[in-house]
Amino acid sequence: MARHQIENASSPGDQSVMHGLMAQAQRADVLHSDRDTMRAWERFLAGESSVAVPSALIASWQRSLASGVNPSASLAPFAVHGDAVDALRWRHRELLAAADRLFAATGDLFADSHSILLLTNQDGVILKAAGDLRTLTAGEKIHLTTGGDWREAMAGTNGIGTALATGEPTYIHGSEHFCEGIKSWSCAAAPICEPGTGAIIGVLDISGPPSTYQINNLTLAITAARQIEMVLAEQSARQHMRLLAFCLQRLSSSDAAGMIAIDRRGRLVHTTGRVPLPVGIGERFPGMDESSAVADWARHLPQGLRAEWFNPVVVEGSTIGAMLVVPAIRSRSPGKRTAERINVPGSATAGGETGSEAGSEADPQRNCFAQILGQSAVMLAAVNRGRQLARRRVPVLIEGETGVGKELFARAIHGEEGGGGSFVAYNCGAASKELIGSELFGHVHGAFTGATAEGRPGRFELAHGGTLCLDEIGELPLELQPILLRALEEGVVYRLGDTQPRRVDVRLLAMTNRNLHDEVKSGRFRGDLYYRISVTRIRIPPLRERDIDIDLLVEHFNRRLALRHAVPLRRLNPEVMAVLRAYSWPGNVREMRNIIENLLLTSREEEVGLDELPAELLAETVTVGTEEPVPLQSTSLEETERAAIARAVHGAHGNLAQAARSLGVSRSTLYRKLEIYQLESIVKPAME
Repeated sequence: MARHQIENASSPGDQSVMHGLMAQAQRADVLHSDRDTMRAWERFLAGESSVAVPSALIASWQRSLASGVNPSASLAPFAVHGDAVDALRWRHRELLAAADRLFAATGDLFADSHSILLLTNQDGVILKAAGDLRTLTAGEKIHLTTGGDWREAMAGTNGIGTALATGEPTYIHGSEHFCEGIKSWSCAAAPICEPGTGAIIGVLDISGPPSTYQINNLTLAITAARQIEMVLAEQSARQHMRLLAFCLQRLSSSDAAGMIAIDRRGRLVHTTGRVPLPVGIGERFPGMDESSAVADWARHLPQGLRAEWFNPVVVEGSTIGAMLVVPAIRSRSPGKRTAERINVPGSATAGGETGSEAGSEADPQRNCFAQILGQSAVMLAAVNRGRQLARRRVPVLIEGETGVGKELFARAIHGEEGGGGSFVAYNCGAASKELIGSELFGHVHGAFTGATAEGRPGRFELAHGGTLCLDEIGELPLELQPILLRALEEGVVYRLGDTQPRRVDVRLLAMTNRNLHDEVKSGRFRGDLYYRISVTRIRIPPLRERDIDIDLLVEHFNRRLALRHAVPLRRLNPEVMAVLRAYSWPGNVREMRNIIENLLLTSREEEVGLDELPAELLAETVTVGTEEPVPLQSTSLEETERAAIARAVHGAHGNLAQAARSLGVSRSTLYRKLEIYQLESIVKPAME
């Protein structure tokens, strides 16, 4: 808005905005000379109430004085220095990338201009400086360089800080600066606004000695800021396309009432279905922004949206936003499945399960691929294969180790199929062969001792028109295997003790943690049945093969189980996360869930300590060798964390980005920890 007014000013009121805080910039002879402004500044500091300078400049001086800025100061303070500069630039990598083209294009223009081009973040801390070499050198003396803090509250009236304070393009010339040691500079600055929200995310500044003063500098700064905004908008559009492509891939219209996509800055990108929200497209959700972890956003969801619907979106190892899949509550009738209600904010059922189906075998909220967490390549491949097979009404053999989530896949295949009918599950290893026969095929009165007086249908009949899911199919007794094969081949079952055939139409999903091909070779499983149930197959990968999914699942279970038990989330320190990543997880996802639940329920400490982990996890921990090995055990959490950081940096040969990833923290957190634990010295040797 301010820049628009400046460029299109026509009325006297608009002209005052155009001049802003630059002491009447459109003046060939400068209405207030440096000498006059200097005398006004001295009178202001002496406490005189009437000073002949523009009111906007007086207001800036007053803010500077109230903030405790020393008027005799000769430089701005540093906000960051050393390795922390890299961390700062990493946090603002999108803004820097958007400005790269501009800085490259204007390099020659500023080479001999006695001026420099500066880019800051929303806090007035300089991220990048380029231009005339002599001016850059002079700027370093007053910290007008990367890491310098040029907020008004830190450096007094100046182009960068005053533009941030007012939200308007600003020209501060010579003696208009508040600090005496900065009055030999002339600065033109324009805010850079975030596409969509309009929030200020940085400043583009052109600075130099007073001899470089000209109104065109402000015009150039405004134009450059706008160019950066345009590039940011393009970047945002590309990121949103990636986010939507991922979300739409996960979304199934047959098992969800709506979807909400949120970008990495916490802005609403897209919403479908009847889901009332407190923000519109492009607006930021309260409590969500890029300075916080995406996983923590679940705590700030609007009323009526549930945390279990929330999932961070990671593409190619980078978190690009989050999605919520809002499930539909469905009512079932024979042969038909229709959407009945949607849990949305403001409805009578918002935030809870309702109806007779809640928690049952037919719970539709469980029957969808969108609820399967995993962004590793092997897991996405398994999900894609499951989606492909869902609408092919053929038997599917689901193979995988104990605890990998085979039944979750079976339910998703059933739900994705969209053909209605019941989902009936049975564990073939749960009873004797007599009881298994009765459970699968049913029985009539007097069929065996203990049979019910009225008889009972078996799982085949109950699953008629739907899906029969047989878990641990490899445990099925050999005597029953030909009966199962015949039922599958002919679509007919006989209840125990009965001679009347009963026709059934079921889709079979069989699950096993055994290698059935080997079982056939050893004679423990019939080959003809094996080939009948394995027309198509899906292998669910074990957790140890799912690289990037460890952190995602830990966050999910931490959040979900904390909500279920009404306890606070717990923070897992880097050393604990390193152990979780190194563990082989023989019990897979089920084992992880149980461990996280135990950690939540057995301590009220905010942070999980290494000593709380089960002994088997610690026994498997593999540490990276260093020149000076650091023992895993230590006398405090701080020492443990320090040791983990040292190992990670040495193991990554000084590559701090790689070390941060191995520790499961951001680079900025790693830089801060290196400084806290005084480990900066290990970085350079590790790189040599």
